[in-house]
Amino acid sequence: MPVLWRRIYIFVVSLIPFALLVYKTVTNQLGADPAKTIVLFTGEWAIYFLFITLAVTPLRRLISSKKIHFRWLQTHRRMLGLFTLFYAILHVLAFLVFILGLDFSLFGKELVERPYILITIPAVILLIALGVTSTQATMRRLGKNWIRLHKCIYLIAILAWLHVFMQVRSSYFDAVLFGVILLVLFLSRVYLSVRK
Repeated sequence: MPVLWRRIYIFVVSLIPFALLVYKTVTNQLGADPAKTIVLFTGEWAIYFLFITLAVTPLRRLISSKKIHFRWLQTHRRMLGLFTLFYAILHVLAFLVFILGLDFSLFGKELVERPYILITIPAVILLIALGVTSTQATMRRLGKNWIRLHKCIYLIAILAWLHVFMQVRSSYFDAVLFGVILLVLFLSRVYLSVRK
């Protein structure tokens, strides 16, 4: 499949969660607490895309063979990373609009009552920095510093997991599952570095 068609396909598929959210909003299918549903939904998809982005290199280098290869995914890693940013921004905006009602005087109170928000702030700032510097021109301009900057994705992933873990009230299933996925992704990269 040509690169352009793959890009279009990945772009459309990546927008499906957003389209589903819009559909459920318009048709009043968001449950008893629509605001909370929107915030959780966008946050979950931000983490899903973060994991998918982190999985590209291990898939390409560990699983690729003559018959099955994931080299084509590397070309689209930037787009997957930008969709991580897209859903993360939606997550933050949903919180500010639907939970706070854009009343920023409540923000300090929310930080006290929901300390996991503090974890989100640096993660989102770093994601924005990675998104802004994801162009080829910036890559050439920054050189090796670009690689150092984009290694922040590991820190972002840890902060995202802590954000989930600190919200646990009863079931630890999601937090443990996300933690295991993150551990596997990190260990695979450590293995690749050692092997290299």
